[in-house]
Amino acid sequence: MNVYETDELLGQYLGFHFGESHFGVGNYPARCAGICQELMAGRDRRRALDLGCAVGRTALELGRVFDSVVGVDLSRRFVDAATTLQKTGEIDYFRRDEGELGERVNVSLKALGLDRSAAKVSFATGDASHLGPEHVDYDLVFAGNLIDRLQDPGAFLGSIHQHLVPGGTLVISSPYTLMEEFTPIANWIGGYERNGKPYTVYQGMKEILAHHFEEIQPPQDVPFVIRETRRKFQHTIAELSAWRRVR
Repeated sequence: MNVYETDELLGQYLGFHFGESHFGVGNYPARCAGICQELMAGRDRRRALDLGCAVGRTALELGRVFDSVVGVDLSRRFVDAATTLQKTGEIDYFRRDEGELGERVNVSLKALGLDRSAAKVSFATGDASHLGPEHVDYDLVFAGNLIDRLQDPGAFLGSIHQHLVPGGTLVISSPYTLMEEFTPIANWIGGYERNGKPYTVYQGMKEILAHHFEEIQPPQDVPFVIRETRRKFQHTIAELSAWRRVR
């Protein structure tokens, strides 16, 4: 079974997106949306696409400033949860403490100040590497924790410009957690030695994207914490890079 279709991961990701912060680390999906908003200052903010949207926090935050936002994820469970939240304004999930112990937690868009932006957001199940013809002319494409979960990240990066308007902005955030179960080694764009020197995923992205993009600013670290149980947490540091389509 795909782990992203399980009750366990759904609960963890609803907590990750809408729950309380841990160890002084802020809300990652909201922070990524905030960085995107900063990058779009003074630019057209008509349409935004959130690829690998999970349960929707970044897309909903982008709805504060964009006319229209679409969130796409491969997990139907995640998309169904995001859609329920968008349409009804609330959802609840099981937050595990240990074993079978835990409690139901309610998420309210109104409490988060996202109830108005929700009207401008929609969610759909889809493969980021095989987007339909309707996914064009976006002013912003955000790909959060996605690039290291694609079967062919190089092909994705080589074609993503087709979904942006000229001058559009691409933002990619990832911890570059390369795993063969998602990406065959033959398709890795970095994380190995090339010509006897370390060659990173960021370097691979930069090389591929150079055909259609210019980098806007140096990459920055964006940490995040995912709560698994009361005593177990994932503390990860993603790297966020920003690019502008120039051709």
